[in-house]
Amino acid sequence: MDASQFFWQLALILIAARIGSTIAVRFGAPGVIGELTAGIILGPSLFGLLEATELIRLLAEIGIILLLFEVGLDTDLSRLAKSGVRAGAVAMGGFFLPFALGFGTSRYVFGQDFLLALFIGGTLTATSIGVTVRILRDVGRQDSREGQIVLGAAVIDDVLGVLLLAFLYEFSQTGDLSVVNVARLAMFVGLFFLLAPMLAKCLSYLIREYAHYDHDKGVLPIMIVSLVLLFAWLAHAIGAPELLGGFAAGLALSRRFFLPFGAALGRDPGFAERVQRDMRPVVSLFTPIFFVTVGLSLDLREVDWGSAFVWVFSLSLAFVAIIAKIAGGYVLFREHWLMKTAVGMAMVPRGEVGLIFAELGRAAGIFDGPTYAAVVLVIAYTTLFSPFWIKLFYRLYGHREELALRP
Repeated sequence: MDASQFFWQLALILIAARIGSTIAVRFGAPGVIGELTAGIILGPSLFGLLEATELIRLLAEIGIILLLFEVGLDTDLSRLAKSGVRAGAVAMGGFFLPFALGFGTSRYVFGQDFLLALFIGGTLTATSIGVTVRILRDVGRQDSREGQIVLGAAVIDDVLGVLLLAFLYEFSQTGDLSVVNVARLAMFVGLFFLLAPMLAKCLSYLIREYAHYDHDKGVLPIMIVSLVLLFAWLAHAIGAPELLGGFAAGLALSRRFFLPFGAALGRDPGFAERVQRDMRPVVSLFTPIFFVTVGLSLDLREVDWGSAFVWVFSLSLAFVAIIAKIAGGYVLFREHWLMKTAVGMAMVPRGEVGLIFAELGRAAGIFDGPTYAAVVLVIAYTTLFSPFWIKLFYRLYGHREELALRP
């Protein structure tokens, strides 16, 4: 690509994202809807001015990694740990229910091939942590009790999704399953998530000392972005999603994360506040690129709008995709139904994670044209309409005494 052409495309993405977000907020919708819609308008679905090239996808990947870094920075680790069991239960319910219902609907209702039905079920397990976090932030609930449960569940969902993706991809290529390979990958991911925040905490001490020595105003963002990208690379190297590296780095730099030997590293809440302040413009620059790219990745022109199969199949899968994720919130047996519903609804958006599954299925020759179109429609339904449902839910019920808090 010519450099000047890329500059024009990047400028268009940033301006369209800002305008779309402003318009969406003006009409009472979450800002993420405006950014997603901007991508659909600019992309192959409508005007075809832009496409999600590898370079744009790379910038979008940086955007989601930095967004998860900011989420980790704001995360109260003690609250996340307290919600660990509940987050795990929600993740399991929101993973296995959509997979089973998606597979069953595809295989036994619509008569799809076994492998194709497995990929469709796998696609429905996805939860877009980037879209979900942004929606919760737009409605001011990212730090709430349900927000912490959803964050933990979405992270676990991402890890389970990677394992399932590796499992299905190997099966599609070899026709055989290797439990040993999947178990080894699961072990590596678990070790990374346990050890990465500790290593990042140690490195953050070195960054803090260097920042005190070098008074250049730009040194801290440079060092922090380097740390985030380093941990994204480490996550990918062991087979985990890159965004988990960003989340681990943010968690380590949080004011609420202390190692058992944290006293030896010193505690400096002011440093965490400075990181948050200096990194906000960087995160705000890259994050909209990610959401616009999700819209660019949806090619609604590929949908045969006159096909009865596409409509019936996509609407059936959309119903299953929504109900199964909401039902996943109801594994929280002791919680009030408002809390269960809020958690389940926040897990519905598929976004870029669902598109990864769909694209892998198409690249492997498993999805035919009508099936791929139907799956893309399901991803579009759940991604574009979820913010409206969630905002309406909170408008109707407010916080209802923190969603009818129970002991």
